[in-house]
Amino acid sequence: MLLMLFAAGGIAVADEITFKMEAPKVVAMGQQFRLKFIVNSLSSGDLKLPDLGKFHILTQSESSSVSSFFDGKATQQQAEYTYLFILQAKELGTFTIQPATITVDKKIYSSNSLSIQVVPEQPGQQGQGSQSQQSGGLTKDDLFIRMNVSKRTVYKGEQLSAAMKIFWTPRVPLASFDNYVFPSFTGFWTQEVKINPKITPSEEVENGVIYNTAILKRSILIPQQTGQLTIEPFSLTCLLRQRMGMFDIGTTTSAPISTAPVTITVKELPPAPEGFTGGVGALNFSASIDKLNVNTNDAVTLRITISGSGNLQLVEAPKIDFPSDLNLFDPKVTDNIQTRDDGISGSKTFEYLFIPRNPGDFIIPPVRFASFNPATGQYSVQTSDEFKLHVEKGVGDSETTVTSIAAKEDIRLVGKDIRYIMQGRYRLRPLTAVFFGSPTYWGLFAGTVLLFVIIVLLLRGLRRRNADVAMTLTRKASKMARKRLRDACIFMKQNKAEEYHEAVLKAFWGYLSHKLNIPVSELSRDMAAERLADRNVKPEVVEEFIKLLDTSEFYRYSPVGSGATLESLYENAVTLMGKIDKQIR
Repeated sequence: MLLMLFAAGGIAVADEITFKMEAPKVVAMGQQFRLKFIVNSLSSGDLKLPDLGKFHILTQSESSSVSSFFDGKATQQQAEYTYLFILQAKELGTFTIQPATITVDKKIYSSNSLSIQVVPEQPGQQGQGSQSQQSGGLTKDDLFIRMNVSKRTVYKGEQLSAAMKIFWTPRVPLASFDNYVFPSFTGFWTQEVKINPKITPSEEVENGVIYNTAILKRSILIPQQTGQLTIEPFSLTCLLRQRMGMFDIGTTTSAPISTAPVTITVKELPPAPEGFTGGVGALNFSASIDKLNVNTNDAVTLRITISGSGNLQLVEAPKIDFPSDLNLFDPKVTDNIQTRDDGISGSKTFEYLFIPRNPGDFIIPPVRFASFNPATGQYSVQTSDEFKLHVEKGVGDSETTVTSIAAKEDIRLVGKDIRYIMQGRYRLRPLTAVFFGSPTYWGLFAGTVLLFVIIVLLLRGLRRRNADVAMTLTRKASKMARKRLRDACIFMKQNKAEEYHEAVLKAFWGYLSHKLNIPVSELSRDMAAERLADRNVKPEVVEEFIKLLDTSEFYRYSPVGSGATLESLYENAVTLMGKIDKQIR
């Protein structure tokens, strides 16, 4: 069969032609579905179909489209030509459709292959239409949510993935979601995985039934405790739109659903060898120094890099025994870490800057790094080379040599032990001169009186401002809150909703960690609420804090937009942090 492509003059086509095939992954017997072939060209060509013997070809059509986009320099146009086939399966099973080919401008292009699973006819399939959209006959098997975890048994510090996945049959008129309640993940260090806020359902078969599925939230969890840790249920409300009549008039009903609690067994790590700093995963280690031959007072950098897949954020710097004659500064830590569906990976670099003050030969002993690999159940110990540093006396350092404090020697000034007697004229003052009554005396006296008057006036103004204690506390708390929420304010002005909500969460957790003296990695929503109540924060303020966390997390990971403006959410966050700061004791 020969299918021609028509040329359109004046259209800027992409430099490289692409050809792809699209179809659903799962279909039911008797169900009609679409098989599409898409090529980004409007030149004439010849399409050759693969073997479709397992399917009935009911209809076929062709269409073209042209879209425009701006590439930063000029407006470009992209052309597409689509071949559409309506198919119906002949039998049950899983079938692979081999690539199709198309010839464009005397060049042959191949599409991708794909696999289609054919399952038995679904309940209510024959009656799909306006009546199938009624939710009155829905059961718990038509709409449910599940928490999928990648592992049920892990070591302490080993990462695992937790995904909240929703399932619904085609007969469910799902419109949107509301009232998210996220689990607190008590006992876990968590890192969220960014997902596309626009839900694109995919088809899956569960117990012979075709479901639309979507991931609503995915988190990487790293357990910080051993034993049985329970992940609390994740719940939300599904809004179902019941359509009635030809004018799309209907009502919206709600269907609350939740996951079942999930228990994770966390095993303790074996006794750790020397050089273990908390790294768990498939981690690699390297150490390098930028120069080995230097002059005194030259800066030298020793770089330690830990890379791989694992709990990189929680890995601490390995211990390095630097010679005492080196002037050492605090290390600079650089993270290059990505969080994906399969876990956390990347690198973490520690840069140690030091300056040799004395000439000589110095040895930095080998650096030892140990990490636990859960795949093997054993520790991996890696050791760097020994670094031999040769230091020459720098130019201009011959006259004055200052020894390091660690050498426990006195400071020696060489070449400056003889001082000459000062010569020349001196301005002498008679010993009989009297200071009292002199112009200097009266000037100092007047200045002192003026300074006293100014201080009294300032104190009076400050006392009046502090008379209203509540107003003073409110003013200080509001100033502190706006300072901590500075990043959120910046993202709010840039209308970056996701970054804004992330900044709000980060500001609140950092604030509570400082106020409650609890590391951020150990804080959870329940623990924060309990500690705030212990510190005399009113219950309604604690409840408002929990609601703000849920709201920020909801709008940060929700596939639907925010119901309130960022400005109002920002002012609520400032007011709430100010209330907590005034009440906490």
